[in-house]
Amino acid sequence: MNLVQLRLRDGGRAVGVVDGDRLRLLDGVASVYELAGQAISRGTSLAGAAGARLGQRVESYDDVIAQRRILNPVDHPDPAHLHVTGTGLTHLGSAATRAAMHAVADQELTDSMKMFRMGVEGGRPLPGQIGVQPEWFFKGDGSTVVPPEGELVAPTFAEDAGEEPEIAGLYVIAGDGTPWRLGFALGNEFSDHVMERRNYLFLAHSKLRSSSFGPELRTGALPPSVEGTSAIRRERRIIWQKPWLSGEANMSHSLANLEHHHFKYRAFRRPGDVHVHFFGTATLSFADGIRTQPGDRFEISCAAFGRPLRNTLAAERGETPVVVRAL
Repeated sequence: MNLVQLRLRDGGRAVGVVDGDRLRLLDGVASVYELAGQAISRGTSLAGAAGARLGQRVESYDDVIAQRRILNPVDHPDPAHLHVTGTGLTHLGSAATRAAMHAVADQELTDSMKMFRMGVEGGRPLPGQIGVQPEWFFKGDGSTVVPPEGELVAPTFAEDAGEEPEIAGLYVIAGDGTPWRLGFALGNEFSDHVMERRNYLFLAHSKLRSSSFGPELRTGALPPSVEGTSAIRRERRIIWQKPWLSGEANMSHSLANLEHHHFKYRAFRRPGDVHVHFFGTATLSFADGIRTQPGDRFEISCAAFGRPLRNTLAAERGETPVVVRAL
């Protein structure tokens, strides 16, 4: 079952189940966050909770997208309680691009390649065991998240504005501190690759950007292999397009290992919080020499996730020094 969140024509909100070109709206619930709370308290699955609330109201999926009433498939009433994070060097094709970005002439193996090899050797532990920890980064809170069809804005200090097609895991923390996975969504883990290439210690800065995910939340397990397409449109033509792979069959880490190393921190198990965690990618237009520009349109698609995730690139203007005042 795939779920979406949307704005109604009267300004209200709704949760819909994808049914072809229609969205069948749920009764008595206005958000996936609320629905998840009901599922946890009643001991049922998210899909089961949604099925029990299927109503008679229907919306045209095409109209909701065209009118930009589509929302991210999960959010939080207080954006400060939604955490956007991710892991890198997790996919079997990701190391070569990163190593080339950070290559040093007199160094046999880059730090990126060393970390990738650690994942290959110890990122898929047996059940009940803990594997090697991955690279991890923070992107921001819910205020940085952009809805599908919205604008990904590059700040004035950005040196690049590149897409990263990924799968994102969506989670809510129950009242007893247990992380519950709601499902998965397509994601664009928008990043600054030029800044990162200058020095890998700038990775943390390069990741503090907006991001987008959705439009659909896929409930249940992630397929072992996920295959999609990432494209960039400039005006009416496609300037770059490439297939991308994800799922555990294409990864050096298991999902369970990545989840453990995120939620092992007590601060990330605060009751009521929502987490959006990007699992990494091996496909970047930047690696093929593409430089994006305002107005470019990112399109990330995968049949298993329904409608594509589309966002337009925009640029912030007018940077001035931030002045801190003393009290």
